[in-house]
Parts: sequence; structure tokens; C-alpha cells
Amino acid sequence: MKRIHDFMLASLLFVFSSAGYAQQKAQNKTVGPENGSLIIVGGGKVGPQIWSRFIELAGGESANIVVIPTAGEDSSISKGGLREKQILESLGVSSVTIVHTRDPKVADTEKFVAPLKKATGIWFVGGRQWRIADAFLNTRAHREFNNLLKRGGVIAGTSAGATIQGSFLLRGDTKGNSVLVGDHVQGLNFIHNVAIDQHILKRNRQFDLIDVVKARPELLGIGIDESTAILVQKDIFEVLGDSYVAVYDAAQINSKIPFTFFGRGQRYDLRLRKEINDVARHANLSNDNR
Repeated sequence: MKRIHDFMLASLLFVFSSAGYAQQKAQNKTVGPENGSLIIVGGGKVGPQIWSRFIELAGGESANIVVIPTAGEDSSISKGGLREKQILESLGVSSVTIVHTRDPKVADTEKFVAPLKKATGIWFVGGRQWRIADAFLNTRAHREFNNLLKRGGVIAGTSAGATIQGSFLLRGDTKGNSVLVGDHVQGLNFIHNVAIDQHILKRNRQFDLIDVVKARPELLGIGIDESTAILVQKDIFEVLGDSYVAVYDAAQINSKIPFTFFGRGQRYDLRLRKEINDVARHANLSNDNR
């Protein structure tokens, strides 16, 4: 009887540990927003393809867009967002509002979030990502960002406004952006279990995410070069723009090729962590239709 009891106990422990492992593995999946879209730009000049997709997803000429310049320096914050507002208006968007605070208590007020409740699109300007975290993390404004996605809107950002969209905040140290893992490590978490870097080729940063992903293998690293973006819808991203996006997966990180580049039009499955081969998919569809 004791042997049977021990066997049953061992079996139960195996089931529970397996379930726990499966649950932990599921929690570590890299997944995008259930609704809405993200446009994550690697800095530099934002080209017409990226602007047009942002405006289209926000509702075209009837879009209601909020520009958030909070990542910028104090000395330039009075002008922060003005350039983006002018660009959007020149492209036919009539409703563009600039919303800014450094104070999370203000970001937690109904008055502050009122424009966000009506917005169809949000654009985060570049600068330092920790400033966005300090102002908005876990406030009413943060909840309204997520509510915008839930109702099918689009959130975009460039440079710091790109990195802040991930769950793990890279280069978030207040001492400088050369510190990869610093005193701010929590992003707005629009994509779960991901660390996002920017300017990767322009600033020779393409190797920086390797050690971060080695130390935190649950994270998927995404490095985006200037004038380039990923459009994220659910668990799929598509590359927009002129240069390349690098993906860093712990399963590949110790190989001779520790990251993979993707160019314009290529797509990637965040949950499965693999390229979507559209050529093979279209070939299979053609065979099925014979």
C-alpha cells in the first residue's frame, strides 16, 4: 500500500509541477494587444509610409490624435509635439491635441485624461523613456492608453516612444541611455515579455540586446533601426520603412547568428517566435485551390 501511495503522490506532484511549468511558460509568451494596433518606430526621420499607416489606423482625416511630448527635455517641452502636430495637420488630420505632464498625480485626474478618452490615436515623441514611465505608469492615463487599444485605436511612438511600449524598459536609467538595465525597468507593457531598442544600426547598437536576452530568456528582444517601424496587430508584426529590424530570441542567442534581421514587408509571429513565410503560405494556398 505504501508503494502505491508513494506512486500516486509522485504522480500528483508531477501533474502539478507540469501544470505550473505550462502556466509559467504561457505567462512568458510574447504577445501583442488583443485589439488595436501599435506602431513602434526606431527613431530618425519618420517616412511617409509610417505616417500614412498611423493616420489610416487612427481613422484617416476624421482621426482624433493626441501627441505626448513627455519624453523630451524640459528646455524644449514647450515646443514638444509641435512638429508632430504640424506634420499630422499637413497630412490632413484636423484634430490633433498635445497632452503633457511630468506629475503622475496630474496624469491620474479626470481632467487630464479627458482628451485620451476621445482619442483614436496616440503618438509618443522621442527623448528619454524613463520620463514617460515616471509620469504615466499605473495612472488613470495609463489605463486610458490601454482603453484606446481595446476600442481599436492605434498607439505609436518613436525612439523613447518606441521602447516605452514594451514590458521591459531598456535604457531606462536616469544617468544616461548607455546604461542598458538601469533604475527604470518597467515599460507600459503594450507588448508582454519584450524589450525594445531603437537606432540600432545608426548608433551601432545591434549587439546590445544579446546580453539582456541571455540574462532574461523570457524576453524577446526587438531592435529597430532609424526610419523603420514595426506595425503590431495581435501577435504579428510587419516591418515598415527603409531599414531593418533585428529579433533576439533566447533559443537562438548562443548560435553563430544570435539575431535575425527583417526588412520592409516581412512579418513575424511574436507568440510562436518565428518568421511568417508568406511565400510558402501563398504557395500552399495555390496548391489547395487546384
